[in-house]
Amino acid sequence: MSMGPQIDPVETSVVMPPRTTVVVIGGGIVGLSTALTLAERGVPVVVLEKGRIAAEQSSRNLGWVRKVMRSIPDLPMAIEAERMWAEMPARVGSDCGFRHSGITYVSRTQEEMAKHEGWLETVKGAGLDSRMLSRREIEEMVPGGTVDWVGGITTPSDGRAEPQLASSAIARAAMAKGAVIIENCAVRTLVQTGGAVTGVVTEHGEIACDHVVLAGGVWSRRFLANHGVELLTLPLVAAVLRTEPFEGPADCAVGASNFSFRKRLDGGYTITQRGALFAPLTLDHLMIGMNYLPVLKAEWKNLRVSFGKEFFADLGLPRRWKADGTSPFEKVRTMSPAINHALNKEAMHNLIEAWPVFAKAKIAQEWGGMIDVTPDSLPVIGGVKKLPNLTLATGFSGHGFGTGPAAGHLVADLVMGDKPLIDPTPYRLERFRA
Repeated sequence: MSMGPQIDPVETSVVMPPRTTVVVIGGGIVGLSTALTLAERGVPVVVLEKGRIAAEQSSRNLGWVRKVMRSIPDLPMAIEAERMWAEMPARVGSDCGFRHSGITYVSRTQEEMAKHEGWLETVKGAGLDSRMLSRREIEEMVPGGTVDWVGGITTPSDGRAEPQLASSAIARAAMAKGAVIIENCAVRTLVQTGGAVTGVVTEHGEIACDHVVLAGGVWSRRFLANHGVELLTLPLVAAVLRTEPFEGPADCAVGASNFSFRKRLDGGYTITQRGALFAPLTLDHLMIGMNYLPVLKAEWKNLRVSFGKEFFADLGLPRRWKADGTSPFEKVRTMSPAINHALNKEAMHNLIEAWPVFAKAKIAQEWGGMIDVTPDSLPVIGGVKKLPNLTLATGFSGHGFGTGPAAGHLVADLVMGDKPLIDPTPYRLERFRA
């Protein structure tokens, strides 16, 4: 098991109220953003986190806030999220590290350029500041490179925020506005009355409520399966490293086919092997993998599949349990995948080959982060017909941090029956059955 990044600590509550209006399961950025939005509207809300807030993917991601090359159905949310990130310091009273530093993708081949040009053509009416780049413009923007790039695409209004600061700041703001956040309190099951959800059973007792939001990340599939609802998500692991502060080539985030980097608030860089994800097989891969065949055909070369201890560790966690029995969420408080040093080595090798200045960088920390991926890489946001009064906010497929503030706003709208921030149709759970 690996240690995750150091999260800005937050003092949460230890007193669990017997009743509230909305219970949010999961203290990651989406759950916390939902709670903040509800609290701002004067709605009583309790966030229940099985471990520590943001200890899983919400603190382990790359920190990109991206519209460039965003999936078209997901673009409205990305646009709203970027606006909300810019307003975040005034909203939460502290700096989450958000900077409009831009995000640039560089291309080695005409095929990659064609994809960028095709996307740019598709989003022409969206009012974005995205534009194509020549090799000379890349050199001016990110000097010191040795690769003869064919070109690239950039969105100057894109940016980055700090995952180890942001969720904590959002949590503090939510609590200041009346939200209750309780750590080390796993939700075991939903309480149902007359077929509708009317509360939750936790390891420390029951809370009655009018509505439940499930923002459980990689754990949501297992939680729902215990209630007879199938959620199509599979786990993949991203290998990430950060460097100590040093003078790098640029402030903007840069993605190539086999690496990416972005400047951090502390002066270092966050780096990953963008062309590869680690796929330790679990039982779920065998059970629902067929739903992923189209994406597997397209992305097979980007997956490093392994069969080993992760399979048996997953197999050892219960898939069915009762309200008075120990849940898997109590057995594993924090999903902390093993560090894939080989992928991080690849990332540094590929990056140094392109920008030799990174040979001076000293690695300060490495970690693994587990991503919950849906077959179309879009999240699931919306209700569950079988479980009235339950709203899902999960399956963000590695994009949850960047869109988190807007996702939380949308979830709050759906829970309260308000006009939704954006059209939620692309995110319906039922789309997979269709």
